[in-house]
Amino acid sequence: MGTVHAGVAQDPAPVIVGADAEAGSGGGARLGRPPLTERRKAATRLEIARAAVRLFAERGVAATTADEIAAAAGISPRTLWRYTSSKELCVSPLLTYALDFVTALMRSWPRDRQLVEAVVGPPSAFPDMPAGPEAEALRDLVLLTRTEPGLRAVWLQVHHDAELVFAEVIAERAGRGPDDLEPRMQATLLNSTLRIAVEQWAWSADPRPHSLSRTIHRALAIARSGLSG
Repeated sequence: MGTVHAGVAQDPAPVIVGADAEAGSGGGARLGRPPLTERRKAATRLEIARAAVRLFAERGVAATTADEIAAAAGISPRTLWRYTSSKELCVSPLLTYALDFVTALMRSWPRDRQLVEAVVGPPSAFPDMPAGPEAEALRDLVLLTRTEPGLRAVWLQVHHDAELVFAEVIAERAGRGPDDLEPRMQATLLNSTLRIAVEQWAWSADPRPHSLSRTIHRALAIARSGLSG
């Protein structure tokens, strides 16, 4: 993954990135709430991510060490390396914020209604993104991807992984294979639209969580209309 290489643990746990991070970052594939242990792990991942973003914003990625991230998150370096394999990848749970939200919406959408209605229905029907510190940290992080190549690489990798999940969801609902051309193209369009929408929101003058929902909805409507006009 290019520049994402800042220190590898001796025995790192698998890193969960992208929209299929079902157990660790709130994905929608599970029914009901995840077990308590998984919720605790997800909370720890988010705390590590928020601490990393704060330090990256203050000092830059190169000047921030993994030990400093661990200290800011209130954990030991050894524990940090159980959750990630590089300091840049610490931020992955925040970068899946919008992707996991849309994935959960798609998975829960009734089978007797077209999937496009879930993401390009009336603005009043599109649910607001959850507010909270994750939304603020996401904005700070996406802003950093403009100047930090390592974080940009993670951002693009997260979306690459999410595209595979979108293709699986779309194909499964249509009774097709995820490698078929149509689900792959639809997943690519959806994925790119979400990435651009989040970037547009982060760089805008109105970075509130509810404005993220509006930006995503508008971007999806533009994507649906295609290149006509």
